[in-house]
Amino acid sequence: MRSLSQLRRPGALDVLEIDATGLLVGASRERLVDVAFDGRRIWSFWLLRDGEQGDDGVRLRWPKPLRPFLDGVTEVTLTDPGTDTVLFSRTVQFGERPDRIDVVNAAGRPLALDKSLKLVETFDTRDAAQVEPLLDAIDEVLGALRQVGLDAFLAYGTALGAIRDGGLIGHDSDADLGYVSTYDHPVDVIRESFRIQRALTDMGYRVTRYSAIALKVHVEESDGLDRGLDVFGGFMRDGTLYLMGEIAVPFERDWIYPLGTASLEGREFPVPANADKFLTATYGPHWRVPDPAYKFTTPASTIELFNGWFRGMRTGRAGWHGYHKRTAHQEPTVSAVARQVAERHPDLATYVDIGCGRGADVAWFADRGVSAVGLDFQPFAYEAEAQRRADDPRVTFQLFNLLELRHVLAVPAWIARMPGPRAVGCVHVVERLGHRGRMNLLRSSRMVLAGTTGALHLQFLSEKGRDGYARRTGARKPLDPAVVLAEVAESGGRVLEDVRTRVSSDPGSSQVCRMIIDWNA
Repeated sequence: MRSLSQLRRPGALDVLEIDATGLLVGASRERLVDVAFDGRRIWSFWLLRDGEQGDDGVRLRWPKPLRPFLDGVTEVTLTDPGTDTVLFSRTVQFGERPDRIDVVNAAGRPLALDKSLKLVETFDTRDAAQVEPLLDAIDEVLGALRQVGLDAFLAYGTALGAIRDGGLIGHDSDADLGYVSTYDHPVDVIRESFRIQRALTDMGYRVTRYSAIALKVHVEESDGLDRGLDVFGGFMRDGTLYLMGEIAVPFERDWIYPLGTASLEGREFPVPANADKFLTATYGPHWRVPDPAYKFTTPASTIELFNGWFRGMRTGRAGWHGYHKRTAHQEPTVSAVARQVAERHPDLATYVDIGCGRGADVAWFADRGVSAVGLDFQPFAYEAEAQRRADDPRVTFQLFNLLELRHVLAVPAWIARMPGPRAVGCVHVVERLGHRGRMNLLRSSRMVLAGTTGALHLQFLSEKGRDGYARRTGARKPLDPAVVLAEVAESGGRVLEDVRTRVSSDPGSSQVCRMIIDWNA
Protein backbone atom coordinates (compact mmCIF):
# COMPACT_ATOMS: atom_id res chain seq x y z
CA MET A 1 0.00 0.00 0.00
CA ARG A 2 1.32 3.44 -0.90
CA SER A 3 1.92 6.09 1.75
CA LEU A 4 -0.03 9.33 1.71
CA SER A 5 2.98 11.08 0.11
CA GLN A 6 2.84 8.63 -2.77
CA LEU A 7 -0.88 8.85 -3.53
CA ARG A 8 -1.69 10.41 -6.88
CA ARG A 9 -2.61 14.06 -6.68
CA PRO A 10 -3.81 16.21 -9.57
CA GLY A 11 -0.92 16.62 -12.00
CA ALA A 12 1.31 14.26 -10.02
CA LEU A 13 4.02 12.23 -11.71
CA ASP A 14 3.65 8.46 -11.73
CA VAL A 15 7.15 7.45 -10.65
CA LEU A 16 7.36 3.70 -11.25
CA GLU A 17 10.97 3.19 -10.21
CA ILE A 18 13.67 5.18 -8.49
CA ASP A 19 17.12 3.76 -7.82
CA ALA A 20 20.82 4.55 -8.20
CA THR A 21 20.54 4.54 -12.00
CA GLY A 22 17.68 7.02 -12.28
CA LEU A 23 13.92 7.33 -12.42
CA LEU A 24 11.26 5.61 -14.49
CA VAL A 25 8.17 7.78 -14.96
CA GLY A 26 4.87 6.61 -16.41
CA ALA A 27 3.44 8.19 -19.53
CA SER A 28 3.12 11.94 -19.13
CA ARG A 29 3.05 15.17 -21.06
CA GLU A 30 6.16 17.31 -21.36
CA ARG A 31 6.81 19.16 -18.13
CA LEU A 32 9.54 20.90 -16.19
CA VAL A 33 10.57 19.23 -12.93
CA ASP A 34 12.80 20.18 -10.00
CA VAL A 35 14.49 17.36 -8.07
CA ALA A 36 15.27 17.98 -4.40
CA PHE A 37 17.18 15.85 -1.89
CA ASP A 38 15.97 16.44 1.66
CA GLY A 39 14.30 19.66 0.58
CA ARG A 40 17.21 21.19 -1.36
CA ARG A 41 17.09 21.49 -5.14
CA ILE A 42 19.73 19.33 -6.79
CA TRP A 43 18.69 19.03 -10.45
CA SER A 44 16.06 20.19 -12.95
CA PHE A 45 14.91 18.53 -16.16
CA TRP A 46 12.33 18.52 -18.92
CA LEU A 47 10.72 15.10 -18.77
CA LEU A 48 10.45 14.27 -22.48
CA ARG A 49 13.41 16.32 -23.70
CA ASP A 50 15.86 14.83 -21.22
CA GLY A 51 14.33 11.38 -20.76
CA GLU A 52 14.46 8.22 -22.87
CA GLN A 53 11.08 7.06 -24.14
CA GLY A 54 10.38 3.34 -23.78
CA ASP A 55 7.47 0.90 -23.73
CA ASP A 56 7.41 1.06 -19.93
CA GLY A 57 7.61 4.85 -19.61
CA VAL A 58 10.19 7.62 -19.64
CA ARG A 59 13.56 6.82 -18.08
CA LEU A 60 15.76 9.61 -16.69
CA ARG A 61 19.29 8.75 -15.70
CA TRP A 62 21.04 10.60 -12.90
CA PRO A 63 23.60 12.99 -14.40
CA LYS A 64 27.13 11.63 -14.16
CA PRO A 65 28.49 14.27 -11.71
CA LEU A 66 25.74 13.35 -9.21
CA ARG A 67 26.25 9.58 -9.24
CA PRO A 68 29.19 9.42 -6.77
CA PHE A 69 26.92 10.93 -4.10
CA LEU A 70 24.14 8.34 -4.49
CA ASP A 71 25.00 6.16 -1.52
CA GLY A 72 22.77 6.74 1.49
CA VAL A 73 19.27 7.87 2.40
CA THR A 74 17.39 10.95 1.22
CA GLU A 75 13.88 12.20 0.67
CA VAL A 76 13.51 12.66 -3.08
CA THR A 77 10.95 15.32 -3.95
CA LEU A 78 9.85 16.25 -7.45
CA THR A 79 8.12 19.61 -7.84
CA ASP A 80 6.79 21.89 -10.54
CA PRO A 81 9.09 24.96 -10.25
CA GLY A 82 6.42 27.21 -11.71
CA THR A 83 3.81 26.47 -9.05
CA ASP A 84 5.85 24.72 -6.33
CA THR A 85 3.34 21.85 -6.57
CA VAL A 86 4.78 18.61 -5.19
CA LEU A 87 4.54 15.98 -7.92
CA PHE A 88 6.18 13.12 -6.01
CA SER A 89 7.92 12.53 -2.69
CA ARG A 90 9.52 9.41 -1.24
CA THR A 91 12.33 8.52 1.14
CA VAL A 92 14.79 6.46 -0.88
CA GLN A 93 17.72 4.26 0.09
CA PHE A 94 20.57 4.41 -2.44
CA GLY A 95 23.37 1.90 -1.91
CA GLU A 96 24.02 0.55 1.58
CA ARG A 97 25.16 3.52 3.70
CA PRO A 98 22.67 4.42 6.44
CA ASP A 99 23.69 8.11 6.47
CA ARG A 100 21.79 10.92 4.81
CA ILE A 101 23.06 11.88 1.37
CA ASP A 102 24.85 15.21 1.37
CA VAL A 103 25.77 16.70 -2.00
CA VAL A 104 28.63 18.98 -0.95
CA ASN A 105 32.17 19.78 -2.02
CA ALA A 106 35.37 19.05 -0.09
CA ALA A 107 34.81 22.16 2.04
CA GLY A 108 31.29 21.04 2.96
CA ARG A 109 29.55 23.65 0.81
CA PRO A 110 26.29 22.55 -0.84
CA LEU A 111 26.33 21.79 -4.56
CA ALA A 112 23.64 21.53 -7.22
CA LEU A 113 23.57 20.86 -10.95
CA ASP A 114 23.40 23.91 -13.18
CA LYS A 115 21.93 24.05 -16.69
CA SER A 116 25.18 22.59 -18.07
CA LEU A 117 24.89 19.65 -15.63
CA LYS A 118 27.94 20.76 -13.67
CA LEU A 119 27.94 20.54 -9.88
CA VAL A 120 28.39 24.11 -8.65
CA GLU A 121 27.64 26.30 -5.65
CA THR A 122 24.43 28.00 -6.70
CA PHE A 123 23.18 31.35 -5.46
CA ASP A 124 20.26 29.82 -3.57
CA THR A 125 22.75 28.47 -1.01
CA ARG A 126 24.45 31.84 -0.41
CA ASP A 127 23.24 34.60 1.90
CA ALA A 128 23.31 38.32 1.16
CA ALA A 129 26.63 38.92 2.92
CA GLN A 130 28.28 36.17 0.91
CA VAL A 131 27.25 37.56 -2.48
CA GLU A 132 27.98 41.18 -1.54
CA PRO A 133 31.58 40.95 -2.85
CA LEU A 134 30.23 39.70 -6.17
CA LEU A 135 27.94 42.73 -6.45
CA ASP A 136 30.91 44.93 -5.55
CA ALA A 137 32.93 43.24 -8.28
CA ILE A 138 30.18 43.74 -10.85
CA ASP A 139 30.17 47.43 -9.97
CA GLU A 140 33.95 47.68 -10.11
CA VAL A 141 34.36 45.75 -13.36
CA LEU A 142 31.65 47.85 -14.98
CA GLY A 143 33.65 50.87 -13.85
CA ALA A 144 36.85 49.43 -15.27
CA LEU A 145 35.15 48.85 -18.59
CA ARG A 146 33.92 52.43 -18.56
CA GLN A 147 37.51 53.56 -17.99
CA VAL A 148 38.56 51.84 -21.21
CA GLY A 149 35.66 53.42 -23.08
CA LEU A 150 33.02 50.66 -22.92
CA ASP A 151 29.47 50.92 -21.64
CA ALA A 152 28.95 47.38 -20.34
CA PHE A 153 25.74 45.92 -18.96
CA LEU A 154 24.30 42.91 -17.19
CA ALA A 155 23.90 40.04 -19.66
CA TYR A 156 22.55 36.50 -19.93
CA GLY A 157 21.39 35.03 -16.59
CA THR A 158 22.34 38.08 -14.57
CA ALA A 159 20.27 40.37 -16.78
CA LEU A 160 17.42 37.87 -16.72
CA GLY A 161 17.45 37.72 -12.92
CA ALA A 162 17.60 41.49 -12.51
CA ILE A 163 14.92 42.33 -15.07
CA ARG A 164 12.53 39.48 -14.26
CA ASP A 165 13.09 38.90 -10.54
CA GLY A 166 15.15 41.79 -9.19
CA GLY A 167 17.86 39.40 -7.96
CA LEU A 168 20.33 36.67 -8.78
CA ILE A 169 18.73 33.50 -10.13
CA GLY A 170 18.86 30.83 -7.44
CA HIS A 171 19.98 28.01 -9.73
CA ASP A 172 22.69 30.15 -11.36
CA SER A 173 26.27 30.23 -10.11
CA ASP A 174 28.09 33.11 -11.78
CA ALA A 175 27.52 36.62 -13.05
CA ASP A 176 27.50 37.74 -16.66
CA LEU A 177 28.38 41.09 -18.20
CA GLY A 178 28.29 42.08 -21.83
CA TYR A 179 29.25 45.00 -23.99
CA VAL A 180 28.76 45.97 -27.61
CA SER A 181 31.90 47.41 -29.15
CA THR A 182 31.94 50.50 -31.33
CA TYR A 183 34.04 48.46 -33.76
CA ASP A 184 32.31 46.33 -36.36
CA HIS A 185 35.15 44.04 -37.45
CA PRO A 186 36.06 40.89 -35.47
CA VAL A 187 39.81 41.66 -35.51
CA ASP A 188 39.30 45.08 -33.95
CA VAL A 189 36.93 43.65 -31.35
CA ILE A 190 39.55 41.01 -30.46
CA ARG A 191 42.27 43.64 -29.99
CA GLU A 192 39.92 45.61 -27.78
CA SER A 193 39.19 42.54 -25.64
CA PHE A 194 42.87 42.03 -24.88
CA ARG A 195 43.15 45.68 -23.84
CA ILE A 196 40.27 45.04 -21.45
CA GLN A 197 42.06 42.01 -20.02
CA ARG A 198 45.20 44.03 -19.34
CA ALA A 199 43.18 46.74 -17.60
CA LEU A 200 41.42 44.23 -15.34
CA THR A 201 44.71 42.51 -14.52
CA ASP A 202 46.21 45.87 -13.55
CA MET A 203 43.30 46.30 -11.13
CA GLY A 204 44.37 43.12 -9.37
CA TYR A 205 41.86 40.64 -10.77
CA ARG A 206 42.83 37.17 -11.91
CA VAL A 207 41.48 36.77 -15.43
CA THR A 208 40.89 33.59 -17.45
CA ARG A 209 40.24 33.89 -21.15
CA TYR A 210 37.38 31.85 -22.66
CA SER A 211 37.90 32.99 -26.23
CA ALA A 212 39.19 35.95 -28.19
CA ILE A 213 36.37 38.20 -26.88
CA ALA A 214 35.15 36.49 -23.69
CA LEU A 215 36.75 36.51 -20.23
CA LYS A 216 36.17 35.21 -16.74
CA VAL A 217 37.12 37.57 -13.92
CA HIS A 218 37.68 35.73 -10.63
CA VAL A 219 36.20 37.27 -7.50
CA GLU A 220 36.75 36.09 -3.94
CA GLU A 221 33.66 36.21 -1.74
CA SER A 222 33.65 36.81 2.01
CA ASP A 223 34.08 33.11 2.88
CA GLY A 224 36.90 32.55 0.40
CA LEU A 225 34.76 31.18 -2.43
CA ASP A 226 36.15 31.85 -5.91
CA ARG A 227 33.20 33.08 -7.97
CA GLY A 228 33.42 33.73 -11.70
CA LEU A 229 32.36 36.99 -13.36
CA ASP A 230 31.98 36.47 -17.11
CA VAL A 231 32.53 39.35 -19.55
CA PHE A 232 31.21 38.70 -23.07
CA GLY A 233 32.18 40.94 -25.95
CA GLY A 234 29.89 41.77 -28.84
CA PHE A 235 29.55 44.00 -31.86
CA MET A 236 27.05 45.14 -34.49
CA ARG A 237 27.62 44.51 -38.18
CA ASP A 238 25.15 44.95 -41.05
CA GLY A 239 22.15 45.10 -38.71
CA THR A 240 23.10 41.97 -36.76
CA LEU A 241 24.08 41.77 -33.09
CA TYR A 242 26.87 39.29 -32.39
CA LEU A 243 27.27 38.72 -28.64
CA MET A 244 29.83 36.11 -27.72
CA GLY A 245 28.41 32.86 -26.56
CA GLU A 246 25.05 32.44 -28.15
CA ILE A 247 23.67 35.48 -29.97
CA ALA A 248 23.69 36.38 -33.67
CA VAL A 249 20.34 38.00 -34.45
CA PRO A 250 18.94 40.97 -36.39
CA PHE A 251 19.05 43.86 -33.95
CA GLU A 252 19.04 47.63 -33.62
CA ARG A 253 21.78 49.42 -31.74
CA ASP A 254 19.25 51.66 -30.00
CA TRP A 255 17.73 48.55 -28.41
CA ILE A 256 20.91 48.49 -26.32
CA TYR A 257 22.12 52.09 -26.07
CA PRO A 258 21.60 54.34 -24.26
CA LEU A 259 21.51 51.84 -21.40
CA GLY A 260 18.67 51.55 -18.94
CA THR A 261 18.87 50.20 -15.39
CA ALA A 262 17.46 47.32 -13.36
CA SER A 263 17.66 46.38 -9.70
CA LEU A 264 19.84 43.42 -8.74
CA GLU A 265 19.72 42.47 -5.06
CA GLY A 266 18.80 46.05 -4.18
CA ARG A 267 21.42 47.74 -6.36
CA GLU A 268 20.90 49.49 -9.68
CA PHE A 269 22.94 48.20 -12.61
CA PRO A 270 22.94 48.99 -16.34
CA VAL A 271 20.94 46.78 -18.70
CA PRO A 272 20.11 47.10 -22.42
CA ALA A 273 17.63 49.86 -23.26
CA ASN A 274 15.00 47.45 -24.59
CA ALA A 275 15.02 44.62 -22.07
CA ASP A 276 12.31 42.66 -23.84
CA LYS A 277 14.12 42.70 -27.19
CA PHE A 278 17.41 41.72 -25.56
CA LEU A 279 16.05 38.88 -23.44
CA THR A 280 13.92 37.60 -26.31
CA ALA A 281 17.06 37.46 -28.45
CA THR A 282 18.81 35.61 -25.62
CA TYR A 283 16.17 33.23 -24.23
CA GLY A 284 13.25 33.38 -26.63
CA PRO A 285 9.76 34.85 -26.20
CA HIS A 286 9.03 32.93 -22.97
CA TRP A 287 11.87 34.46 -20.96
CA ARG A 288 9.45 35.64 -18.26
CA VAL A 289 8.76 32.03 -17.21
CA PRO A 290 11.56 30.58 -15.02
CA ASP A 291 13.26 27.52 -16.49
CA PRO A 292 16.05 26.05 -14.30
CA ALA A 293 16.66 23.37 -16.97
CA TYR A 294 17.04 25.85 -19.83
CA LYS A 295 19.47 24.87 -22.59
CA PHE A 296 20.67 27.16 -25.34
CA THR A 297 19.86 25.89 -28.82
CA THR A 298 22.38 27.98 -30.71
CA PRO A 299 22.05 27.65 -34.50
CA ALA A 300 24.87 25.76 -36.19
CA SER A 301 25.55 28.81 -38.37
CA THR A 302 26.20 30.94 -35.27
CA ILE A 303 28.49 28.31 -33.75
CA GLU A 304 30.43 28.10 -37.01
CA LEU A 305 30.86 31.88 -37.16
CA PHE A 306 32.02 32.19 -33.56
CA ASN A 307 34.35 29.19 -33.90
CA GLY A 308 35.98 30.75 -36.94
CA TRP A 309 36.28 34.22 -35.50
CA PHE A 310 36.99 33.76 -31.82
CA ARG A 311 37.38 30.22 -30.50
CA GLY A 312 40.15 27.62 -30.39
CA MET A 313 42.37 28.79 -27.52
CA ARG A 314 40.74 26.66 -24.80
CA THR A 315 40.93 23.30 -26.54
CA GLY A 316 41.60 20.61 -23.93
CA ARG A 317 41.34 22.89 -20.89
CA ALA A 318 38.32 21.09 -19.42
CA GLY A 319 40.00 17.71 -19.84
CA TRP A 320 43.16 18.83 -18.09
CA HIS A 321 41.15 20.48 -15.32
CA GLY A 322 39.31 17.20 -14.78
CA TYR A 323 42.59 15.27 -14.77
CA HIS A 324 44.24 17.52 -12.18
CA LYS A 325 41.12 17.54 -10.04
CA ARG A 326 40.90 13.74 -10.18
CA THR A 327 44.56 13.28 -9.25
CA ALA A 328 44.81 16.08 -6.67
CA HIS A 329 45.07 13.57 -3.79
CA GLN A 330 48.05 11.81 -5.35
CA GLU A 331 51.58 12.75 -4.34
CA PRO A 332 53.33 14.29 -7.38
CA THR A 333 56.60 12.67 -8.41
CA VAL A 334 59.69 14.00 -10.14
CA SER A 335 59.80 12.94 -13.78
CA ALA A 336 62.52 10.92 -15.48
CA VAL A 337 62.90 13.84 -17.88
CA ALA A 338 63.82 16.20 -15.03
CA ARG A 339 66.47 13.79 -13.77
CA GLN A 340 67.80 13.36 -17.31
CA VAL A 341 68.10 17.13 -17.74
CA ALA A 342 69.94 17.49 -14.42
CA GLU A 343 72.39 14.76 -15.44
CA ARG A 344 73.08 16.14 -18.93
CA HIS A 345 73.27 19.81 -17.88
CA PRO A 346 75.18 19.98 -14.56
CA ASP A 347 75.78 23.72 -15.04
CA LEU A 348 72.10 24.49 -15.73
CA ALA A 349 70.95 27.97 -14.65
CA THR A 350 67.28 27.95 -15.73
CA TYR A 351 64.90 25.04 -16.24
CA VAL A 352 61.62 25.58 -18.09
CA ASP A 353 58.83 23.02 -17.69
CA ILE A 354 56.18 23.36 -20.41
CA GLY A 355 53.01 21.72 -19.14
CA CYS A 356 54.32 21.73 -15.57
CA GLY A 357 51.09 20.43 -14.04
CA ARG A 358 51.39 20.51 -10.26
CA GLY A 359 54.97 21.75 -10.40
CA ALA A 360 56.89 18.78 -8.98
CA ASP A 361 59.79 19.17 -11.43
CA VAL A 362 59.89 22.93 -10.89
CA ALA A 363 60.15 22.47 -7.12
CA TRP A 364 62.80 19.76 -7.52
CA PHE A 365 65.07 21.97 -9.61
CA ALA A 366 64.58 24.94 -7.27
CA ASP A 367 65.64 22.78 -4.33
CA ARG A 368 68.83 21.99 -6.29
CA GLY A 369 69.57 25.71 -6.61
CA VAL A 370 68.38 26.06 -10.22
CA SER A 371 65.90 28.75 -11.23
CA ALA A 372 62.80 27.05 -12.59
CA VAL A 373 59.83 28.31 -14.57
CA GLY A 374 56.61 26.29 -14.69
CA LEU A 375 54.31 26.97 -17.64
CA ASP A 376 50.79 25.57 -17.90
CA PHE A 377 47.46 26.71 -19.30
CA GLN A 378 45.58 25.26 -16.32
CA PRO A 379 46.48 27.46 -13.30
CA PHE A 380 44.39 25.19 -11.07
CA ALA A 381 47.16 22.59 -11.43
CA TYR A 382 50.10 24.63 -10.13
CA GLU A 383 48.21 26.96 -7.79
CA ALA A 384 49.03 25.09 -4.56
CA GLU A 385 52.75 24.78 -5.33
CA ALA A 386 52.88 28.42 -6.40
CA GLN A 387 51.45 29.43 -3.03
CA ARG A 388 53.94 27.24 -1.16
CA ARG A 389 56.82 28.73 -3.14
CA ALA A 390 55.60 32.32 -3.13
CA ASP A 391 58.74 33.51 -1.31
CA ASP A 392 61.20 31.38 -3.27
CA PRO A 393 63.01 33.63 -5.80
CA ARG A 394 64.05 30.58 -7.82
CA VAL A 395 60.45 29.59 -8.64
CA THR A 396 58.12 31.20 -11.19
CA PHE A 397 54.79 29.90 -12.45
CA GLN A 398 53.16 31.46 -15.50
CA LEU A 399 49.93 30.89 -17.40
CA PHE A 400 50.89 29.65 -20.86
CA ASN A 401 48.66 28.60 -23.73
CA LEU A 402 50.23 26.90 -26.73
CA LEU A 403 47.12 27.70 -28.77
CA GLU A 404 47.38 31.46 -28.19
CA LEU A 405 50.02 33.16 -30.32
CA ARG A 406 50.41 36.03 -27.85
CA HIS A 407 51.65 33.53 -25.25
CA VAL A 408 53.78 31.61 -27.74
CA LEU A 409 55.67 34.77 -28.71
CA ALA A 410 55.72 36.82 -25.51
CA VAL A 411 56.44 34.26 -22.78
CA PRO A 412 59.47 32.60 -24.45
CA ALA A 413 60.89 36.05 -25.29
CA TRP A 414 60.66 36.91 -21.59
CA ILE A 415 62.31 33.62 -20.52
CA ALA A 416 65.07 33.98 -23.14
CA ARG A 417 66.38 36.93 -21.11
CA MET A 418 66.88 34.73 -18.04
CA PRO A 419 70.34 33.37 -17.16
CA GLY A 420 71.71 30.49 -19.20
CA PRO A 421 72.39 27.70 -19.78
CA ARG A 422 68.69 26.94 -20.13
CA ALA A 423 66.88 23.67 -20.81
CA VAL A 424 63.25 22.83 -21.53
CA GLY A 425 61.31 19.79 -20.36
CA CYS A 426 57.89 18.70 -21.62
CA VAL A 427 56.28 15.54 -20.27
CA HIS A 428 53.03 14.09 -21.65
CA VAL A 429 51.72 17.23 -23.31
CA VAL A 430 52.21 16.73 -27.04
CA GLU A 431 49.81 13.75 -27.13
CA ARG A 432 46.97 16.13 -26.32
CA LEU A 433 47.95 18.73 -28.93
CA GLY A 434 47.19 18.99 -32.62
CA HIS A 435 49.72 19.97 -35.25
CA ARG A 436 49.38 23.71 -34.53
CA GLY A 437 49.93 23.23 -30.81
CA ARG A 438 52.96 20.99 -31.32
CA MET A 439 54.54 23.40 -33.78
CA ASN A 440 53.99 26.21 -31.27
CA LEU A 441 55.66 24.08 -28.59
CA LEU A 442 58.71 23.63 -30.82
CA ARG A 443 58.73 27.32 -31.69
CA SER A 444 58.52 28.31 -28.02
CA SER A 445 61.31 25.91 -27.07
CA ARG A 446 63.55 27.23 -29.83
CA MET A 447 63.04 30.79 -28.58
CA VAL A 448 63.71 29.84 -24.95
CA LEU A 449 66.91 28.01 -25.90
CA ALA A 450 68.26 30.72 -28.22
CA GLY A 451 71.85 31.60 -27.37
CA THR A 452 72.44 28.55 -25.15
CA THR A 453 73.63 24.99 -25.64
CA GLY A 454 70.50 23.61 -23.99
CA ALA A 455 67.91 21.31 -25.51
CA LEU A 456 64.26 20.35 -25.38
CA HIS A 457 63.69 17.08 -23.52
CA LEU A 458 60.40 15.62 -24.68
CA GLN A 459 58.50 12.60 -23.37
CA PHE A 460 55.24 11.28 -24.78
CA LEU A 461 53.19 8.10 -24.99
CA SER A 462 54.15 6.18 -28.12
CA GLU A 463 52.30 2.93 -27.44
CA LYS A 464 49.31 2.51 -25.15
CA GLY A 465 49.34 -0.63 -23.02
CA ARG A 466 46.84 -2.28 -20.73
CA ASP A 467 48.37 -0.85 -17.57
CA GLY A 468 46.33 2.35 -17.16
CA TYR A 469 49.43 4.49 -17.71
CA ALA A 470 47.69 6.72 -20.26
CA ARG A 471 44.96 7.62 -17.78
CA ARG A 472 47.38 8.07 -14.86
CA THR A 473 49.48 10.56 -16.81
CA GLY A 474 46.66 12.33 -18.64
CA ALA A 475 48.18 11.31 -21.99
CA ARG A 476 44.97 9.57 -23.11
CA LYS A 477 46.20 8.24 -26.45
CA PRO A 478 49.57 7.55 -28.10
CA LEU A 479 51.32 9.73 -30.65
CA ASP A 480 53.34 8.25 -33.51
CA PRO A 481 57.00 9.33 -33.07
CA ALA A 482 57.26 9.67 -36.85
CA VAL A 483 54.83 12.60 -36.62
CA VAL A 484 57.04 14.36 -34.08
CA LEU A 485 60.20 13.67 -36.10
CA ALA A 486 58.61 15.29 -39.15
CA GLU A 487 57.46 18.31 -37.13
CA VAL A 488 60.91 18.78 -35.59
CA ALA A 489 62.39 18.82 -39.09
CA GLU A 490 59.73 21.30 -40.18
CA SER A 491 60.70 23.57 -37.27
CA GLY A 492 64.37 23.54 -38.31
CA GLY A 493 65.45 21.40 -35.37
CA ARG A 494 67.30 18.14 -35.06
CA VAL A 495 66.72 15.09 -32.87
CA LEU A 496 69.84 14.23 -30.88
CA GLU A 497 68.31 11.20 -29.17
CA ASP A 498 65.21 9.11 -29.84
CA VAL A 499 64.63 6.37 -27.28
CA ARG A 500 61.59 4.13 -26.86
CA THR A 501 61.18 2.42 -23.50
CA ARG A 502 58.55 0.45 -21.61
CA VAL A 503 57.27 2.05 -18.44
CA SER A 504 57.54 -1.27 -16.57
CA SER A 505 58.54 -4.88 -17.06
CA ASP A 506 54.95 -6.06 -16.83
CA PRO A 507 53.45 -7.72 -19.93
CA GLY A 508 51.38 -5.28 -21.95
CA SER A 509 52.96 -2.20 -20.38
CA SER A 510 52.87 1.13 -22.19
CA GLN A 511 55.78 2.54 -24.15
CA VAL A 512 57.05 6.10 -23.98
CA CYS A 513 59.27 7.93 -26.43
CA ARG A 514 61.94 10.32 -25.14
CA MET A 515 63.51 12.75 -27.57
CA ILE A 516 66.24 15.33 -27.05
CA ILE A 517 65.91 18.15 -29.57
CA ASP A 518 67.96 21.24 -30.31
CA TRP A 519 68.26 23.98 -32.93
CA ASN A 520 72.02 24.54 -32.73
CA ALA A 521 73.03 23.06 -36.07
